[in-house]
Amino acid sequence: MSAERPLVIAHRGASADAPENTLAAFALAMEQGADGIELDVQLSADGWPVVMHDFTVDRTTNGQGRVSDLSVDALQALDAGDGQGVPTLDDVFEMLGPGILYNIEIKDFSLWERGTEAAVADRVQAYHLENQVLVSSFNPLAVRRSRRHFTRSTPIGLIRSTGWLKYGYLLASGEADHPHYSLVDAAYMAWARRRGYRVHVWTVDEPSEARRLAALGVHAIITNKPALIRACLSES
Repeated sequence: MSAERPLVIAHRGASADAPENTLAAFALAMEQGADGIELDVQLSADGWPVVMHDFTVDRTTNGQGRVSDLSVDALQALDAGDGQGVPTLDDVFEMLGPGILYNIEIKDFSLWERGTEAAVADRVQAYHLENQVLVSSFNPLAVRRSRRHFTRSTPIGLIRSTGWLKYGYLLASGEADHPHYSLVDAAYMAWARRRGYRVHVWTVDEPSEARRLAALGVHAIITNKPALIRACLSES
């Protein structure tokens, strides 16, 4: 996962140009030169890891209801935009294979084990992608659970934002830190280096901000616009 410039990771795929978290968005991200994709995973009613950001399907599909109340077949029958269905994690792995980085965000805010982390780990291991996957979550408890289920070759990262979420590392941390870009300055980078973190920032769509972060030494930039950010980093 090393590079002279920061890696460019497409946020929910090339989501500025295609329906988010769909196979079309992920394929387009690769065409636009992304080094990897970021995607959100949660469980369907029948326990399949499916790719969906919201806990309901209302915003991004033509359906209604909670993801956890719908079977994988029902989810895949929905239109997520431009005729795209809701993909399973298997669908994404089968389409893109081992040649990219997958940043899988665990969408599970429960206090207790619900099986999400174990199910994702099972699919990662089934496709032998342990070295190509990075797992992240806003939930420090999901970070802890993930560490139990994934091998050490799969790094884990806590996602952090402003407000109280910036202190999540006090409850759990991994090998990476995923701060909102507004948290990142020279003092932050010195702190992250002391803790041994790889730093992956989100969500950066402005070239000037991407160049600032690259100069600070971040390891990856998560963006809705991989072609734009890749181009601006190549120029700098």
